[in-house]
Amino acid sequence: MIHYRQLFLIVTIFIPALMNAQTLEPTEISALLNVSVSSMAGKPRTGEMISLAGQKNGKTLSGITDAKGKFSVLVPKGDVYDISYKTFGGDVNYKQIAIDKQEGLLTYQLDIKYDPPKTYTLENVLFDTGKSTLRAASNKALQDLAEVLMLKPTMVIEIGGHTDSVGSAESNLKLSYDRANSVKIFLVNKGVGGERIMVMGYGDTRPVAANSTEEGRRQNRRTVVTIVKE
Repeated sequence: MIHYRQLFLIVTIFIPALMNAQTLEPTEISALLNVSVSSMAGKPRTGEMISLAGQKNGKTLSGITDAKGKFSVLVPKGDVYDISYKTFGGDVNYKQIAIDKQEGLLTYQLDIKYDPPKTYTLENVLFDTGKSTLRAASNKALQDLAEVLMLKPTMVIEIGGHTDSVGSAESNLKLSYDRANSVKIFLVNKGVGGERIMVMGYGDTRPVAANSTEEGRRQNRRTVVTIVKE
């Protein structure tokens, strides 16, 4: 599970005359939503994908932040939108925003501040028993990872493979490396530059649970992404 330190959501209606600099303009049927994403320290976050799903109209709108951590989108009035955020682990649901149905040209400001974790354990990345062959069930999680990396062309990551303690230490080191490398190959085939992906095999040297139980061994068999450079 991915945990975020904090999320701020601020919604403000501005006087239309003050928004002349915007490329997009609000209309009688759609409000203009200006989105800003930054770290808790106020540093703009580039290449972040924010999506809004209408609860009544069923429409999904999204945008990707620019170098200033901003984007704008026209949002149909008269609905409540669920806000989600794309991460290595897929889309994470956040808060909601209500867009009024009132007459006039409406502009909203949505400010999101958060500090993401530097390390992610990828869920649902599965391999054949004792092998480095990825199972088809892994495709969704790895596709999400590839999409985030494509949005952030300067990001460098480490893929770390981990095993349980069954087998020799030597064989576990090799298996963990080969599994991490299989993830890298998947990402490269999706268009991510190989120079941006470091591969490490840790074998059974970094357990997160006891290897004396099946559940503990399952937790120790994992693939971890560490952000080396943003």
